[in-house]
Amino acid sequence: MLITRPIQEQDLNDLYELTGAAGNGLTTLPQDRDFLRRRIRKARDTFEGRCSPDAGLYLFVLEDLEQHHCVGVSGIQARVGLDEVFYNYRLSITVHDSRELDVHVRTPTLYLTNDMTDATEIGSLLLSEDRRGGGAGLLLSRSRFLFLDEFRQHFSDKIFAELRGVSDEQGVSPLWDALGRRFFDMDFVEADRLSGLGNKSFIAELMPRFPIYLSLLPDAAREVIGQVHRDTRPALEMLQSEGFNFNGLVDIFDGGPTMEAFLHNIRTIRQSFVRPVVESDGPVPDDNDTAPLLMVCNRSFDDFRVGLVSATELHKTGLRLSKQAMAALQVREGDEVRVAPLKDKPF
Repeated sequence: MLITRPIQEQDLNDLYELTGAAGNGLTTLPQDRDFLRRRIRKARDTFEGRCSPDAGLYLFVLEDLEQHHCVGVSGIQARVGLDEVFYNYRLSITVHDSRELDVHVRTPTLYLTNDMTDATEIGSLLLSEDRRGGGAGLLLSRSRFLFLDEFRQHFSDKIFAELRGVSDEQGVSPLWDALGRRFFDMDFVEADRLSGLGNKSFIAELMPRFPIYLSLLPDAAREVIGQVHRDTRPALEMLQSEGFNFNGLVDIFDGGPTMEAFLHNIRTIRQSFVRPVVESDGPVPDDNDTAPLLMVCNRSFDDFRVGLVSATELHKTGLRLSKQAMAALQVREGDEVRVAPLKDKPF
């Protein structure tokens, strides 16, 4: 059985292994053991109440309970721009007009902004390659929306995700080579690494403050602005199915898009509901069950857990759970759980 739960100190080795297979692009979790240890400690401080939940970091892992092994990670940053300035480029239009010359020119332009300050960011999504498909990735990603729903008082009404932009097999980013590299004598991979280690604000502050006219950039750079890396397309499609839309902001390094939604409009949150637990003596559905699947979470803040059950277990009197599922979710008969369909279409 797969379960999403808060990250623990003992998950460091599994997390280190996961980040090693991620390659370039996961800037929030670079493969640096000391850095990952600090991130886990920050998350534990958040879940255990040693820092304000409104400014906390929430990291969740997807654990295979049979193998006692973490196969994925995802995260929520309660508020961005509090500890350091949070930068994006806003894609806009600059209009130059002259009636005397009968000239009207619209020029796509990038403006350096801090528009997402105080918004809630979802990110750090990484799933082991051998677990892709079959709903594991949806569970890992969408579990965060159930957490946001349960504890929405700690989060902004505006939820966003920065998606990885276009780069090639060697880690070359067309936008970075055309823009960022003009101000920093380093490759995109190195800039990406420094960003992941907490130096993104420093780099952004040395970027040009004036508007950047896209007509001055080469075609290769203009074409990737607002586009995602091919490996990120499934994440983009998942966010779109949840009601996220491109808000016109792009990453200052690779031009990847920022996807945004209001918390109450997110599909999983709109379709979630609460039911009491009823103990069942029936068999536990396996991964090959053809019935629609439901995400089920307990309502605990510090030990939040989400698993999957068959929609056939949902009844008017409550949600039937096996003893195994109840133990995995750490609930008892009569406890209330939050439920939402895993797939996009209601069951």
